[in-house]
Amino acid sequence: MSIRTLRLTTAPLAVTLILSAPALAQERVTLDPVILSAGFSPVEAGAYGRAATVLDAEDLRRRGVSSLQDALRALPGVSVGSTGTSNTAVRIRGGETRHTLVLIDGVSAAAGDQPYFLSGLDLADVERIEVLRGPQTVYYGSNAASGVVNIITRRAEATGGYARAEIGNGEALALGQSLVGDRWRLQGDWSWRDDKGHDVSAGDGGDDDGIRRGTLALSGEYEATETLRFGFSARRSDERYEFDGTNWFASDKDNYLIDSDDEARRDERIGTVWASRTSLDGRLEQRLAWQDTRHRLEQDDGATSRARTRALKYRATFGLDGSVAEADQTLALAQDWITDEATGVADNRRETRSTALEYRGAHANGLDLQLGLRHDDSSDFESKTTWNAGLSWRIEGTPLRLHASAGTGVSNPQYFEILGGYGYVGNPNLKPEENRSIDLGVEYGLPDGRGVIDVTWFKERLEDEITFSGLLLPNGTNYYNQNGTSRREGIELTYRQDVTDTLTIGAAYTYLDARNSDGAVEIRRPRHELTVNASLQTFGGRGWVAADLRHVRDLPDTQYWGSYATEDLPDFTTVNLAASYDLTDQARLSARVTNLFDEDYSETWGYAAPGRAAWLGIETRW
Repeated sequence: MSIRTLRLTTAPLAVTLILSAPALAQERVTLDPVILSAGFSPVEAGAYGRAATVLDAEDLRRRGVSSLQDALRALPGVSVGSTGTSNTAVRIRGGETRHTLVLIDGVSAAAGDQPYFLSGLDLADVERIEVLRGPQTVYYGSNAASGVVNIITRRAEATGGYARAEIGNGEALALGQSLVGDRWRLQGDWSWRDDKGHDVSAGDGGDDDGIRRGTLALSGEYEATETLRFGFSARRSDERYEFDGTNWFASDKDNYLIDSDDEARRDERIGTVWASRTSLDGRLEQRLAWQDTRHRLEQDDGATSRARTRALKYRATFGLDGSVAEADQTLALAQDWITDEATGVADNRRETRSTALEYRGAHANGLDLQLGLRHDDSSDFESKTTWNAGLSWRIEGTPLRLHASAGTGVSNPQYFEILGGYGYVGNPNLKPEENRSIDLGVEYGLPDGRGVIDVTWFKERLEDEITFSGLLLPNGTNYYNQNGTSRREGIELTYRQDVTDTLTIGAAYTYLDARNSDGAVEIRRPRHELTVNASLQTFGGRGWVAADLRHVRDLPDTQYWGSYATEDLPDFTTVNLAASYDLTDQARLSARVTNLFDEDYSETWGYAAPGRAAWLGIETRW
């Protein structure tokens, strides 16, 4: 199969035509078109029926994207909102933040039952990012009711290393080393970033709220025999961030945020060990993994909370008509034993035992099918069964591929919603939220394999949505399940094209109508969001210039002052600019400017977004 043919099998909503650079030479190649997170084992992108986007780290660096939240802001179906340095929330297809599961190398980045806040996570050691839209509970359990973000870090492929430094509105450093032997490989990465931040209160004389984060990561793999492998990964991040307090009795926006020197520290530890074995002439692949995620949050007033999630996961995939690697049809079994616990607001612990099945088949006339079924037994909630189905049809003799999916997802109540805390009363009678979803899309491959256009329509229905009330309800609590159905519906459009051998243009547009059960709009989900990016290879092939534009319109949010009205934020448009130049085959100089025109805007009422900031960097490889 030619490279041009491979380009036609990129992910259903592929925003990137993957580019990579051995050493730092800019030779254009494509990555293997496989989505690692798409099932209990990797799925070829052209056979995947559900909506997904794959981002390549080299492409992101070329565009000057250094943080995960900025990478996600450019994607269809994804909305990102920030309330300063301490809290950046990601919503997929209008769901809540707790409906989006963030993974790092397949391990939950969040501990306990909380969503993961992305504010300090940069891309120093990230190889690619996979975003799956639509319910993924069958594969990842509760908290994946709207979708999954899987951050895949660098793995050792050959002995070598890199060093990177950046200065501007702060400082950043990163180092990495790969070691590869005949049967083993090790990868180590360290990064540190001190971002001076900005004044989120946007008041006169206010101080900047910054964030400092250091991360150390180590991974390895050992091939004991041709059929038996062992591996591990461990990651620790220490983050300190500054934030302003809030005045819940404010009469207007000007006195809602209280400019202060509040600071908190977040400690994250994520690790896994695993073993995999192939038998029966390759027809049976088994994998057993132990995963452990721990978080510790300490406020400057001494208040401390801890959370932990532990999981034992077993996967077995059987090739029905040959080895798993070459079979047209496979059947997979999954068993999960998950324990999560949290302290702080209240002490609690949950256990979940899950069994899941997946069928995957490549049939005649370009038809691929993926079916999944999962049953969860929880120590705290009723047992739940979820399912999903995906279909991909490459119409022979045409550049068209049709894709469709349907499924269900579940999201359990969080501890504080049940037990209360921070002056609010929990509701022990809350039920899990249940999401039903369907999407239909068509992908058109541009001539000569130079790009792709994809249009996807989706509809989701959420039952028993959990809602907070600032006033005590008649049942004496602050939380309740809504009666009726919350509705989300929209369209996702993606375009990507190599216009010439040196110019690549991409765009993504999302239309979203998200409403709760009484018809009111869901806050912090824009109705319209458009992103456009362009990358131009220059300087005789030794450099790149890139620009990104983002436009957001009709973004509702609640004003937490006065009458607590829900109003649209002012529409805004931001532009980022980046450039890089290869000084040698091993050294690269880079520069970037975010919010080039210093747009004054907010993603949430009361919190100012960052103004213009400039960075200059240098990178070397060996």
